Amino acid sequence: MQSQIQPIVDRRQEPPEHSVWWKKLSLAQKFSASSLGKFGYELLFVRNEQGRSIAVLDNSTGTVTITEDGEINSSPDLVIR
Repeated sequence: MQSQIQPIVDRRQEPPEHSVWWKKLSLAQKFSASSLGKFGYELLFVRNEQGRSIAVLDNSTGTVTITEDGEINSSPDLVIR
């Protein structure tokens, strides 16, 4: 009986640096987002709230936000539709 060889599945997506949203982040936000990327977080979008940008990232365990200053909020009061 021959064993069937399973194809290799590459689940990598394009690097975050190629994202349209990535270009809208401040340097501090990019640093924080890169750190969170190691834990599976992906940049969903950037929201402009009261004149300041807030980056929203998500993974299988939850959502986080990053302020312009790079401050990470792991339990934001945020509803994503």
